Amino acid sequence: MRRHLCLAMAVLSMLTLPAAAQDLKPFVAGSMKEITAARQGKPFILGMWSLTCTHCREDLALLSSLVKKHPDLDLVLVATDTPEEGEEIGTTLRQSGLGGAQAWVFADPFAERLRFEIDPKWHGELPRTYLYDPSHKTLAFSGKLDGLQLEQWLKKYYTRR
Repeated sequence: MRRHLCLAMAVLSMLTLPAAAQDLKPFVAGSMKEITAARQGKPFILGMWSLTCTHCREDLALLSSLVKKHPDLDLVLVATDTPEEGEEIGTTLRQSGLGGAQAWVFADPFAERLRFEIDPKWHGELPRTYLYDPSHKTLAFSGKLDGLQLEQWLKKYYTRR
């Protein structure tokens, strides 16, 4: 029953998103499994961010520069804001040069449940970034990203052979 209610809320939230934000997916219970299942055996970066987070904007700029250097980089961005802010989220991603990244927005009023699904050790600090290797072993970072550390990870998994 609870799962059906979450699904209904997600569908309803998508129906109320402005047209410019329709490419945002609602992040609800089960979304993390969907994200990882779609990337079985592949590395990717999961970036958690918010419109109200100053360091998040800096991380978006860094991630944008990395996507330009590594066009095959699989980047998933999850805004911890609400679906009602979808238009602003979409605009921010486009202005950051990340309009092509897969984008999600928290669509469950119980953000704690969603955070726990992503990482039981995550308490909501932002920005939060996860580097998934091909076996989906993760490295997690809270706070501002280290560009050198990211470049080293990218060389390992995204160097053209």
